[in-house]
Amino acid sequence: MRRILLMVLRNIIYVPWYWIQLLWYSREKDNHTEEQRFALLKKITIHANKGGRVLIQADGQEHLPEKNGFIFYPNHQGMYDVLSMIESCDRPFSVVMKQEVKNIPFLIQIRKIMKAKCMDRDDIKQSLKVILEVAKEVSEGRNYIIFAEGTRSRNGNQLLDFKGGSFKAATRAKCPIVPVALINSFVPFDSHSTKPVTVQVHYLEPLYYEEYKDMKTTEIAAIVKERIEKKIAACAAV
Repeated sequence: MRRILLMVLRNIIYVPWYWIQLLWYSREKDNHTEEQRFALLKKITIHANKGGRVLIQADGQEHLPEKNGFIFYPNHQGMYDVLSMIESCDRPFSVVMKQEVKNIPFLIQIRKIMKAKCMDRDDIKQSLKVILEVAKEVSEGRNYIIFAEGTRSRNGNQLLDFKGGSFKAATRAKCPIVPVALINSFVPFDSHSTKPVTVQVHYLEPLYYEEYKDMKTTEIAAIVKERIEKKIAACAAV
């Protein structure tokens, strides 16, 4: 993770202060608003990206629903995915992450600040509990990221199959589904290079409940995957 080291070293004068803020904002009884917590993460992410020589090119923010209470469904390329969306999105959101990463240092604080959900993919009962909690919070106006592939693709910008079960939170919340096409999001943390890299984030037109209410979750998954694949292919052809 050479780039992470570069991010830290080139922001070394900010690191102690940001670390104190992360600890403060991640307290169990923290009283900061979601907007304030998200603003802190955005500020840190922007500094980290600049120091790590990562440029975020984003478009399609105008496609986001007017009201909060929707779920992003991006393709999953790695640990950097969420950071690319934090910098490029002005709407606070949380994330559903796999249980295995919940206690990784630094991610602990990020998880607590975002009030993220951890899902144990081997525990059906616990997974259902998370889905119901996310659906409830989305219905109340929170936004979430759910990675429908379940695990990150190891094949660059090629997608894995999208799992129908990942869309149960959306169908229960009857919320807008926002597909997100991530391009080269695997490069910053998965390559050994620290050369400048550009990550593309494309927010696509949402699917509203009226459009998908009569569909099976597997059909919704196929549509979202197809839209993302088409966007990635169109960008590659330019």
